[in-house]
Amino acid sequence: MEYFCHHRDRPGSLPLRDRLLEEHWSYMDLFAAEMIARGPTFAPGSDTLTGSVHILDLPDAAAARAFAFDEPNYQAGVYRDVLLRRWRNLLGRTMWDFPGGSTDGDRYLVLGLGSDAAEPVDQDVPPGREELIAYGPLLSDDGTAWLGTAALVRAPDAKAARAVLTADRYADVEVHEWQFGGRSS
Repeated sequence: MEYFCHHRDRPGSLPLRDRLLEEHWSYMDLFAAEMIARGPTFAPGSDTLTGSVHILDLPDAAAARAFAFDEPNYQAGVYRDVLLRRWRNLLGRTMWDFPGGSTDGDRYLVLGLGSDAAEPVDQDVPPGREELIAYGPLLSDDGTAWLGTAALVRAPDAKAARAVLTADRYADVEVHEWQFGGRSS
């Protein structure tokens, strides 16, 4: 089962995050085989970290919760909250398989959050697949209810990244600057 996890930083937690960097990476190393995508999010137009995205293929919801809440930064208080949802990998690949590579162009996390009354939307891969790094629906724990859509996309700017999701069909859409994560080579 695939899961989308977005840990959002607590304001002022960067010094703690920096001190825990090796612990964070060592923890992520334990899940290397399960990773579909990973990487930090940033405040618009800056190098200020705002969170971390991890998309993984794990055995069940209990394993996903353990991953999210046993993470060293979470345990130490770096994060203010966690969005953890089932997810379906509509591209069928990892970020490392993205033909655009890991450094070319600007990258974004686009989160479309559905409302209670919202009909599911964006259930298929949209045109422009060549710019999608990861794409799929956010689902309820049992995988039956659509709760939104999450995409990692290469785009010239945040507005173009936002356009990967259907306009006016979500309760809210968040666009975060994002980059490929992992240990430095």
